[in-house]
Parts: sequence; C-alpha cells; structure tokens
Amino acid sequence: MTERDRRLHVVIEDGNRRAAAADVVTPARADGTVRVSLRAESGHMTPGTRSSLVDLVLDLPGVRESARLEAVVPLGDHETLHRLRERCTDVRVHAAGSSALVDAWLRQPTAVTPDA
Repeated sequence: MTERDRRLHVVIEDGNRRAAAADVVTPARADGTVRVSLRAESGHMTPGTRSSLVDLVLDLPGVRESARLEAVVPLGDHETLHRLRERCTDVRVHAAGSSALVDAWLRQPTAVTPDA
C-alpha cells in the first residue's frame, strides 16, 4: 500500500447488528487494482445481505475507477462469490486455507490498436 492509496471500511447492518463488512484499499491511480476483504458475521441474516455488500463495495467511486479486483472471501461463501461473478469479468477463485482468493477484472481492459 502506498501513501496515496485510500482505506475504507464499510458495514451492512441487519436489524440492529452488524451482518457483513468489508475493508477496501483503493489505488492512488485510476485503472489500478483494488484490494478487498469481505466477510459476514455468523448466524442468521437476511438473504441477499452478502450480495448487497458486494454491490456496495463495487459501487464505491475509487473501486469503479479501478480496473482489477483482488478479494479475500471466506471459503464457502457462495452468495458473495456468485455476486462477484455476476458483477466482474474473468473471475478466478483459488482456495487458500479457510479463504478464497479472487482475482477479477472490474471492466474489460482497453485494447490498444496500432495507428493505421
């Protein structure tokens, strides 16, 4: 992380308790890689809460300006992984202990065309 990278902490509440949270590090330059840690609290929560957290994170201004996403998600959190696959492209998931490491494009890279 550089000095100009921005750190954010976002929370989704379900009733009167914290249901899900994310730590987000957005890059100092546009088209960089955003790094995210997504997690949900244990216990019952309203269906769609994890998807709402993904949407909240991906709609943050610093995230929208980024090109790539690196995320850490609890292994087995199918709702979060499914929503990331819906919102991102070229999503790759790798197991690492009790976590899933996600690498994805937030938008397609711009193709460089040679001058004619």
